Amino acid sequence: MRPLLLRLHFYAGVVIGPFLLVAAITGLMYTATPQIEAVVYRHELKVTPHGEAEPLSAQVAAARKAVPEGTLFSVAPATGRTDSTRVVFDKPGLPDNYTQTAFVNPYSSEVLGQERTFAGWWLPVRAWVDGFHRHLNLGEFGRNYSEIAASWLWVEVLGGLALWLTAPRSRRRLRRVLVPQGGAKGRRRTMSWHATVGVWASIGLPGMTWSVHAGASIGKIQSALAGPTPAVSTTLPGRAAGKESASVPVKDVGIDAVVASAHAAGLRGVLDVTPPTKDQTTYVVKENTRSWPERHDTVAVDPATGKVTDRANWADYPLLAKMTNWGIDAHMGLLFGLANQIALALLAVALIGMILRGYRMWWLRRPTRTEGFVLGRAPARGAWRRLPGWFLAPAVLLTAMIGYYVPLFGLPLLAFLAVDLIIGARRRRRTERTEVAA
Repeated sequence: MRPLLLRLHFYAGVVIGPFLLVAAITGLMYTATPQIEAVVYRHELKVTPHGEAEPLSAQVAAARKAVPEGTLFSVAPATGRTDSTRVVFDKPGLPDNYTQTAFVNPYSSEVLGQERTFAGWWLPVRAWVDGFHRHLNLGEFGRNYSEIAASWLWVEVLGGLALWLTAPRSRRRLRRVLVPQGGAKGRRRTMSWHATVGVWASIGLPGMTWSVHAGASIGKIQSALAGPTPAVSTTLPGRAAGKESASVPVKDVGIDAVVASAHAAGLRGVLDVTPPTKDQTTYVVKENTRSWPERHDTVAVDPATGKVTDRANWADYPLLAKMTNWGIDAHMGLLFGLANQIALALLAVALIGMILRGYRMWWLRRPTRTEGFVLGRAPARGAWRRLPGWFLAPAVLLTAMIGYYVPLFGLPLLAFLAVDLIIGARRRRRTERTEVAA
């Protein structure tokens, strides 16, 4: 099995390596975006406390005047005494998933500024870096790059670990892989550093929930195994779903009373308030605290009475749903704050170094007696033909299933196999011609 793993690890590393390298470099850039935003948008994010905050309704009214052409989308009340209030609008002409956010001083209802935000929260700097990381700011076409990187990263890391586990015992000693070999030189030294960094980096192996196809498949599996994620009903008691939903109730207790009801229901931290719309007859107040411990409770509030009509608790989320949230927030550097960002930065640097050393190992495999530019040799072919059928058949079936649910893993793998077969066929023909000529 080891020769097969070695060949797959080699080909995947050579071909997928550039995608992983770009993902690591752009991910390293992303880790610094919270600090960059705190400086660039400080005049909009932070205020000087003085006296008591004005009613939230007055702050929203001021934001409406500043964005008259926008439709109110959500409101995020100031979390701390030095924070501004965010009032988010859906505005004509904006790209998908983008909104216009007005930042309001809670103490004076002064609009401090406006920014085009992604997903209601990310300011332009983070949105640009995030887009560069996810799709090189090339839209859906560029999204394939990150899909390939996310689909193959776990294959490369797990393949590297498997190579260590299948290595001869003398080369598999724990101390040799946890600490680089001090006296090694040349390719042996490069391989030692590549393996050591790979083992440590595997601890922080990112999940695949960000990739489009794999993330959707994981969501389906999660729903099938543990049930759907809890959500509140926005239909008012006594009103059938789909009836009389086109008209928003005339009576409205106001956003201040709604937030007070949410606080009375135990919601704390960062709140996101969504007002009633044509398709939604209640206010929805969500906790959006994504640092540890996370808080994601949600309540629906009757706009006529201010009473909570439904509730979805974070404690009731299935374990797989919680793990998905934790994985996403850790991947974004939100879960443990600065410590999380530092860990991600170190992981990105480790991945960059590991990829570069992998290419160096390939370069050092080139024939030394051949003049001119010659690439490194690939590991020997034909390893899969030496595997027993009882192992090969289920392995092929499992790989096909993974390739179906993660297509940008399966398609490159088919390309590897096709190229490998073509190269093998050409070499056999060349050998046969040589033998005939002899």
